[in-house]
Amino acid sequence: MKVLLLSRYGRLGASSRVRFLQYLPYFQSKGIEFKVKPLLSDAYLKALYTGGSLWREVLKGYISRIMVLLTAWRFDVIIIEKELFPFMPAIAERCLKLARVPYVVDYDDALFHRYDCHTNRLVRLLLGHKIDLVMRHASCVTTGNQYLADRAKKSGARKVEIIPTVVDADRYQSRPLSDTELLTVGWIGTPQTSQYLKPLLKVFASLKQEFPVRFVAVGANPKDFGNTPVEAWPWSEDSEVKSVQQFDIGIMPLVDSPWERGKCGYKLIQYLACGVPVVASSVGVNREIVKEDENGKLVENVEQWHQALSKMLKVGRPRLEEMGQVGREMVVDWYSLQAQAPRLVAVLIGAVKA
Repeated sequence: MKVLLLSRYGRLGASSRVRFLQYLPYFQSKGIEFKVKPLLSDAYLKALYTGGSLWREVLKGYISRIMVLLTAWRFDVIIIEKELFPFMPAIAERCLKLARVPYVVDYDDALFHRYDCHTNRLVRLLLGHKIDLVMRHASCVTTGNQYLADRAKKSGARKVEIIPTVVDADRYQSRPLSDTELLTVGWIGTPQTSQYLKPLLKVFASLKQEFPVRFVAVGANPKDFGNTPVEAWPWSEDSEVKSVQQFDIGIMPLVDSPWERGKCGYKLIQYLACGVPVVASSVGVNREIVKEDENGKLVENVEQWHQALSKMLKVGRPRLEEMGQVGREMVVDWYSLQAQAPRLVAVLIGAVKA
């Protein structure tokens, strides 16, 4: 089977890396041939994170995608991450349907809300139902959670499969045991998503007065957290596991809005895979991943963040490690590459036969 993967990003893009690129060795071991063509390069993401110019990389990406689509007939099935051309009508996806080129489209966030909830009325009018059309024409829609799956079913998609965002359980191992008094509360993400930490800065400052604790944000821009209780650590693919293994508690704050309800809880899965218990906002899929007082705690507001973190910091290392191991077992059973790779292969085979 020959598969064309039209990802949004290269390896620097977390969504593309964890939703598909990490599966490639497994696919190849099953005799599946893959050609990977990202829309946006790593240079685009570096410019995005540093405030550089984006238009040149976007133009190059669109031209490259048009050229590769001219070869679509050579493949048995195409995987599309989200959409073919952002902020353009679903013409290319419709052409694939008319040409009888089967495609699987994947969503790990509520991309449809980028259009149907856009502040510009013209965007809502012209593109508000775009993603519904992309879903409807697909041989199969894969989603990271039920919220996204419900939208796919409502759009009229022929087949919908929930494939959670996963980690490689062989790469993500339980954190080494520690006997230091200082506890580390950690977060991992990008400069764009570190905004979710800002409402908790006063909570962090208060907790530092009460407990021997430090707060770490892996992947955040240090300039955004100067003169705050948060230490910004650099992120790299090679060091991310080691960074998470230094956490005693992992956190995932969110606001409760349509966009956040579409998130797939990847941070929580990273933490739990390393045996790190969690505290998370009670939003979307977080409610499925976090089992109250078993592997972590769910919170509704800033006051509850203070209460939940205080309780977690008081229970002691043995209890934290016990909760972390419960989470680790859950990840291995369901939120791991090893558990989901055979299911994703079955989706591709089914799309070819459809």
